[in-house]
Amino acid sequence: MGDAFKALSDPTRRKILELLQEKPLNAGEIADYFQITKPSISHHLSILKNSGLIIDERQGQNIVYSIDMTVFQDMMKWFMNFMDMGDKK
Repeated sequence: MGDAFKALSDPTRRKILELLQEKPLNAGEIADYFQITKPSISHHLSILKNSGLIIDERQGQNIVYSIDMTVFQDMMKWFMNFMDMGDKK
């Protein structure tokens, strides 16, 4: 989960996740929303993928990215458990 928190600390990566929340996109479609280089977008996508927050799937010549909710669910479970511990004090 630590990698996920680190990945979420960057505003560009958070924006990418917001875009992918709407629909799966390829790297070019994601890059269209930003004023940064495509290699920078690729770097951000790599960090998000390595943290488990997104998955990629080859569709023809494109790689399409989408959100993987598993890590988000684990994070929410951790937050809820943390909140429950605070209530017991």
